[in-house]
Amino acid sequence: MSAGRKPNAAACAAHERLFPGHVSTLAVTDPELIEYFDNFAFDEVLQHTQELPEPTRLMMQLAAMIAVGALAEYRVMLGAALTVGVTPVAAKEIVYQAVPYAGMARVFDFLHATNEVLTDRGIELPLKGQSTTGPDTRMKQGLAVQKQIVGDQAVDAMYANAPADEQHIQRFLSGNCFGDHYTRTGLDAPTRELLTFAMLAALGGADAQVKGHVAANLNAGNTRATLLAVLTGLLPFIGYPRTLNALAAVDAVAAASADGAPTAKKADA
Repeated sequence: MSAGRKPNAAACAAHERLFPGHVSTLAVTDPELIEYFDNFAFDEVLQHTQELPEPTRLMMQLAAMIAVGALAEYRVMLGAALTVGVTPVAAKEIVYQAVPYAGMARVFDFLHATNEVLTDRGIELPLKGQSTTGPDTRMKQGLAVQKQIVGDQAVDAMYANAPADEQHIQRFLSGNCFGDHYTRTGLDAPTRELLTFAMLAALGGADAQVKGHVAANLNAGNTRATLLAVLTGLLPFIGYPRTLNALAAVDAVAAASADGAPTAKKADA
């Protein structure tokens, strides 16, 4: 039954565009799985992600792969992303953006992998710096960006409600998460918010943060349709449970927003 099994024409065309000339070893050892996975991920899913340009979709998938620790798949997909127009700067910024959400312990290997892929393509490192803050400005600028994305009232409430012995965590969020990362050039704030949403959805166990960043995405100008397209593109790589949990957050927050309720839920990070 397995002999001659292969993905359909649309999936093969997408695969060739992303991975020109590459023949998957799994297509030889596991033809049935690759047939229906590729038909799903590289045809059926793509029919419902047209809201996103292909480079953006791949950036979201790379962010999710960092979150789930899929290093081997990340290497392959990073090559595809660079092939279809994701810039080296954008690729690096995805990894940097992952640090406050997935943690350096997880991101460390992905940073080295990114450097290796870029170097193999003849790209000289380090790339041009993208930081816009320093030790004396990161807190002020980070707090401003945090309030712009999360909402003034929500951020003020986070500080007001935090006990005295937890105030430093709130300052870390403003100065480190937002001041060190969101203020960087190379990616705009709406794209960074989409990346954060993709990472949090993929991480699992971060339902409150997913909900908060659905609201933050809406505040940043991303639409419900865009968030749904991101989740659709992530589904083959993160599975149904985490996708459905994130969908529930999108539905709940978008519905509240449509009813006139504030969209800036507690994002925590």
